[in-house]
Amino acid sequence: MRLDAEVSLDLNQLFGVDKPAVAMAHLPPMPGTPLYDETSGPAAIVESVARDVEHLVGAGFDAILFCNEGDRPYQLQASLEGVAMMARVVAEVAPSDRPFGVDYLWDPQAALAVAAVTGASFIREVATGVYESDMGLWAPDAGKLLRYRRELDAEHVAVFMNITPEFASTVGTRDIATAARSVRVSSLADAILVSGPMAGAEPSVDAVREAKRGCGDETPVFANTGVKSSNVKDFLAVADGAIVGSDLKVDGGTWNPVDPERASRFMTEVRAVRESL
Repeated sequence: MRLDAEVSLDLNQLFGVDKPAVAMAHLPPMPGTPLYDETSGPAAIVESVARDVEHLVGAGFDAILFCNEGDRPYQLQASLEGVAMMARVVAEVAPSDRPFGVDYLWDPQAALAVAAVTGASFIREVATGVYESDMGLWAPDAGKLLRYRRELDAEHVAVFMNITPEFASTVGTRDIATAARSVRVSSLADAILVSGPMAGAEPSVDAVREAKRGCGDETPVFANTGVKSSNVKDFLAVADGAIVGSDLKVDGGTWNPVDPERASRFMTEVRAVRESL
């Protein structure tokens, strides 16, 4: 499937359902990062993510999104060992019966490279705008990213662009609807994502609604952080889909293992929403 300005991403074709629920599979700290567990080594990272993916698939999520959430403090350029570790994890534990994606904090080209070689269907990244952030001044380059996608012959990999990134604030005054419309048209986003201020923190439903107003029916809009079993009904009434991580974890902690009961509870609520539509 070729993705371009004339073809809107078909969520039902990609995920098999309307209003898809995408679950995060967070990698523990990878080699070379400050919190890496060198005693347990790379094999423990694979085992940890494999357990989480098993629980998420068992709960019935429509897709899995791999992310190096444990690599605090985050950087704007991936390391060689980080890309290698991410590729190993995704290649070894990605589900074979549903789509999966890649998110590398915060290097879009690294995410795309891993996605292209592992068979991923999409990436999630900040690809546009200028921000002041915990990582310093942040100016991603959508033109460079999409040209790299073309070079890799990976145009089947959808690019989900986050227009309100966590741990950062925008430099500029455009409202969300205007930014969403601009990113859709100028930067050729395949989907628009709206986040809260941090991992696990929810955006307002109004912010998602504004992004949807900017995109209309041309480009899907996802609620990207802070979606919970207790509020997913409100978000999916406005958004085209949801990405969830923290609410599925033990005690709702972002860096904890997946809690199978919480994951199942979330999907029970999602199914109820779908049935009501």
